[in-house]
Amino acid sequence: MNVLKNYAYTILLLCGILTGGICGMVFGEGASIVKPVGDIFLNMMFVLIAPLVFFSVSSSICNMKQADMVGKVAGNIALVFLFTSIVAAIVAYLFTLFYNPLEDINRADILTGLPGQPIRRLTSSEIFVNTFTVSDFLQLFTKSNLLPLIIFSAFFGLAAALSKNKGKTVAGLLDATNSIVLKMMSIIMMAAPLGLGCYFADTVGKLGGHILNGYLHVFLLYLILSVVSFFILNSVYVFLAGGRNAFVAFWKNMPTPSLMAIATSSSAACIPVNIEASKRMGIPESIAETVIPLGTNIHKDGSVMAGVLKVIFLFTIFGHELTSSSNLFMIIGVALLVGAVMGAIPSGGMTGELLICSIFGFSPQLAGTLMIISTIVDIPATLLNSTGNVVCAVLVTRLTEGKDWMKKRIVPACHPKEEEFKKNIQV
Repeated sequence: MNVLKNYAYTILLLCGILTGGICGMVFGEGASIVKPVGDIFLNMMFVLIAPLVFFSVSSSICNMKQADMVGKVAGNIALVFLFTSIVAAIVAYLFTLFYNPLEDINRADILTGLPGQPIRRLTSSEIFVNTFTVSDFLQLFTKSNLLPLIIFSAFFGLAAALSKNKGKTVAGLLDATNSIVLKMMSIIMMAAPLGLGCYFADTVGKLGGHILNGYLHVFLLYLILSVVSFFILNSVYVFLAGGRNAFVAFWKNMPTPSLMAIATSSSAACIPVNIEASKRMGIPESIAETVIPLGTNIHKDGSVMAGVLKVIFLFTIFGHELTSSSNLFMIIGVALLVGAVMGAIPSGGMTGELLICSIFGFSPQLAGTLMIISTIVDIPATLLNSTGNVVCAVLVTRLTEGKDWMKKRIVPACHPKEEEFKKNIQV
């Protein structure tokens, strides 16, 4: 019953999308009659994106600074987060070169039915400038300039924290307003099964089964990536960090956190079990209780991989070059941003999708198309996001305490409650 309760919303969302797809297949272009419902839902989401980004990011930065979270391991944490995210992005990119989800799809049929075309193809220099800056203050607060808004929000939150007493009032206002905006977003997202279902019905009605086949291939590719990342990459990281002992300790303690991630589909819900598992592996308490909560917010390798697939999805449809050096770096860079943004803005709806569209010059209406990818890969992505934080805690411990960190610690071989039970039996 708990599993059903945790997945109730995801099940409803998938049912809405599936129903919309079936209606689109059955009624064809006649399904466009429900398009206004989908447009209303998307517009309501779009309206909240800018305030959500501003208040969420600025309040988060302000609180981190006030809590003085920058300790001696901060540099190691940043290095490990960045390194594992880059590896995840590169692996996902390389796999798409061998197995592109849309390689055999008729692009002409898809292009004629998509709700929005690319605004225009930008040069690499234009993409770089437009990614980080805007020329006018008012342009910040639009869904087409999310990254400049994120940078501005981070500076604003930092400035509020550095203003000490004068900034406390602003910090309180940021927290309160952020809570209100998140609540508004959660209310709107209750209509997502209906809104996305209607949007998808209209899309499939225009495209037929071509786009459905593409989503199926995306899902299959992501499952392959999940297996490679979870079993192979995690094993390599842990072995390099602590050798055979760390490898054995890691996999001995990972079943519970892994099942928790799958059962709840929430990285935040896995924080307690991840911290407990990390401590039983021999990771210092100070590192475990810093890396895992922080990683839950800003480090999501599963979301990075999904970001690569989303960019490749649009690039393939619109005929963009995938193997050029400039696009390679942009795809990986944007995927890293998507992973960080999705963590920094909880319940942020289609913020990551809009970020992709805004950076590469695609129509914001295509965010709904990408959001469907987020829905179908949500469970394996949560598994990678959650367990990846335990791996990062292992790597940070290795960098902080040296290669012999496992020898310095005596780790109980079983759960603490089992240890207590054995002591009682002996008594």
